[in-house]
Amino acid sequence: MPQSAHPWSLPSPLQVGDSVTIAAPSSAVCDEASLHAGIAVLESWGLNVNTPTCLGRHWGYLAGHDSERSSDLSADAGSPLLACARGGWGAARLLEHGVPWKEGWFLGFSDVTALLCSRMASGFGGGIHGPLVTTLAGEPAWSQQRLHDLLFGHPVASLQGTSWAEGTGSGPLITVNLTVASHLLGSRHLPDLSGAILVIEDVGEAPYRLDRMLTHWRLIGALQNLAGLGFGRFSGCDDAENSDPAHTFSLEQVLRERTQDLGCPVVADLPVGHGNGGNAALPLGVRAQLDGINATLTLQLPTQR
Repeated sequence: MPQSAHPWSLPSPLQVGDSVTIAAPSSAVCDEASLHAGIAVLESWGLNVNTPTCLGRHWGYLAGHDSERSSDLSADAGSPLLACARGGWGAARLLEHGVPWKEGWFLGFSDVTALLCSRMASGFGGGIHGPLVTTLAGEPAWSQQRLHDLLFGHPVASLQGTSWAEGTGSGPLITVNLTVASHLLGSRHLPDLSGAILVIEDVGEAPYRLDRMLTHWRLIGALQNLAGLGFGRFSGCDDAENSDPAHTFSLEQVLRERTQDLGCPVVADLPVGHGNGGNAALPLGVRAQLDGINATLTLQLPTQR
């Protein structure tokens, strides 16, 4: 992590009339209706969305060959916002060849975690863990408004969760999908977590697999020096295959047990990630405060942007 107290400065706020470029770095875009619905939301904000090049493009389960998907990330269309179409799988493949990151806003989550983390590790601000273009129209109104306000330079409210460990901590914010980020461990693409506020979410992972991943993070010391830890939504992550409580652990049991000794504030149930209820947009690298007493996550955005 760079030594500056705030190395990941935010880009200039968007203005009405700015253009948006859509990237498809992961799985093929099969649901064109959801893509167009998301584009309509962006256009309702006064943004001009460039015609997507990803429609009908696929290579197996991916949205085109690596070179095609990589070109989405380096397209010079003069757009201050690069928004990812969908998740799935494939983004990390692009890191093998290097990505020529550019200043500006970069939006996505899920599989896009690989790109968000690599971009931050390379010193670039403006990455937002938030709705994909194909999920944007399905977000509740408050979530859409939060993303709009972040992009356009307006203040946003604190997120409310549930306290699991008291205390307060401040540091640069890193928000990730646990599975995707776990596959970046040991590489140069995961930012240094020391002193950070880490927020994790996941989908479709049984408790024993979450246990295995969190144990991996513990074994390499990745969780032991956090300023704070937040849990977003873990959709479909309770073990439905074994209903005997004597022979399994619940999702909450695993998350609590693997993090109870970290010595930092822990806040669960943040409205972040997959599933219903809203995927609150969170900018990576921005200084944030996690309050384990009041169970809130607050962005400490600069007053002048």
